[in-house]
Amino acid sequence: MSARDLSSVIAGKRLVVCVGSGGVGKTTTAAAIALQAAISGRKVLVLTIDPARRLANSLGLSRFGNDELRIDLSSLPEARGELWAMMLDNQKTFDDLIKQIAPDPARRDAILNNRIYRATADNISGSQDYMATEKLHDVVIGGRYDLVVLDTPPVKNALDFLEAPGRLARFLDKRVMKWFLEPYDKERVLSRLLSGTSAVVFRLLSHVFGSEFLDDLSEYFNHFRDLYDGFRERQEAVEKMFFDQGATSFLVVCAPNGPSLEVAAFFLDELAARRMPNPGVIVNQRHVARGGELSADGVLGAAAAAQSADLDPATARSLLARLGAAHRRLRELAAHEDQLVDGVRGHMRPGQLLWSVPRLPDEVHDLRGLAAVGGALFGAPRG
Repeated sequence: MSARDLSSVIAGKRLVVCVGSGGVGKTTTAAAIALQAAISGRKVLVLTIDPARRLANSLGLSRFGNDELRIDLSSLPEARGELWAMMLDNQKTFDDLIKQIAPDPARRDAILNNRIYRATADNISGSQDYMATEKLHDVVIGGRYDLVVLDTPPVKNALDFLEAPGRLARFLDKRVMKWFLEPYDKERVLSRLLSGTSAVVFRLLSHVFGSEFLDDLSEYFNHFRDLYDGFRERQEAVEKMFFDQGATSFLVVCAPNGPSLEVAAFFLDELAARRMPNPGVIVNQRHVARGGELSADGVLGAAAAAQSADLDPATARSLLARLGAAHRRLRELAAHEDQLVDGVRGHMRPGQLLWSVPRLPDEVHDLRGLAAVGGALFGAPRG
């Protein structure tokens, strides 16, 4: 493998995307990478989806939503840059998107107040992966940060995030809109909606939602007609950014267990098939057993005897036996994890790297904890 470390991998990058299954420490990993980049002197934003409460509190995110918040790094005197954080607010992201690409204030207000838009927005904005890509467009292409690190949402379908750019543009494809809107004529739209097999459905919806439902529906499609180009341009910009080898890195984050490593292997294959830049895999929370088999009595026997001189002799023997058994179990667990990790290596391409983060004794809930994870990522040997 190459001698590159993670700091050299992300050097010069504008976007790092952490992908993988849920529950593997992806959010913590993203925050740790962002913190290390800030310590090195860069202005960094970590965009997170749903951080654990204690981690959110450590970043100050409990009081904020879609607003960028500067994190106080005064407790880390070695930090030379800036760390900013944002917790994605799906609904506000979608509303902000409409405000940006609406051609004029009147059209903007008409869309935001339309009942069909509100129902559609609740559905589309619930797709965290799509909203994350929309926010990326603003914070990366906007150029306010040297680096943006994205913690992607947990996935039910691992392809959801990779296919998220342009989802709304495809939904509003001009070929679909043409049926409703070329030429746009309110009476013609209504006559189409009320003819054929869809007539019963639309009449039922009109009965349930009120007589103005069909007016809202036709106006909804009419308003969105002028937004299609804006959605398409954003789609193309984000997709271009995803494939930019010089600006972007996708890092696959997993835990040393079978299901998580299966998802990691899937991501490795998919990213390679799509030619998306993927320097490697981060295996989080690995158990580490250094050295060979040890004898608890040989290592600690004298100390145990000295400390238990006034206790029942069986006490020291019992303690040493338990310590010996615990060490054997740790070595067996580490060996089992090594075998599982070797399996994912078979999906790695030449030049890709694998980094390991050991399981830490405490939960990561503050900047010092994040710095410890970052130290393991950026300073520990790979393996």
